[in-house]
Amino acid sequence: MLAHTYRRQLHEHALDQYGYITTRDAADLGIPPVEVRKIAARGGLTHIARGLFRFDDIPHTGREGFMEAVLRVGEGAVLTADAVLSLHDLALANPRKIRVAATRQVRAALPPTIDARERHVDPKDLTVFEGIPTTTVARALLDARGLIMTERLLEAARQAMRRGLLLRREGEQVIRTLESA
Repeated sequence: MLAHTYRRQLHEHALDQYGYITTRDAADLGIPPVEVRKIAARGGLTHIARGLFRFDDIPHTGREGFMEAVLRVGEGAVLTADAVLSLHDLALANPRKIRVAATRQVRAALPPTIDARERHVDPKDLTVFEGIPTTTVARALLDARGLIMTERLLEAARQAMRRGLLLRREGEQVIRTLESA
């Protein structure tokens, strides 16, 4: 039988977060945050930013950047606009910066690849996609106006309906709103 160590508990939790673990996650698991730093000092866990670490042995999937952006910004952060569309492979979105909405002003030093803005997002426009907190696809399509050409957004809305990411009624409303802009 395997011992139930702090490392194992953190590793199991990190599997659901693309390899990332925060000191807040550790505290929620009943593990003193100092233990995370000790594990990192012993190897196999890389310090990414203040309170954020990644297990080296958890394979990359291509979605780590999205999860890292949300975790760096902190509690209540969600992907928004073209970042959500990129996550869903819609509108040929490939943003240079991952846009994140935060419930509070972000004071953390962020890399230039993350654009975090304080913004209240209506709870009905929030969801989680493959473990990553995001706005809904409908909200993301509307938020991406001015960032992505309208024709691409319209095609993305149609594609999202075909893939079941938008209900038909919801998709038709998004399309009407995009066409009227």
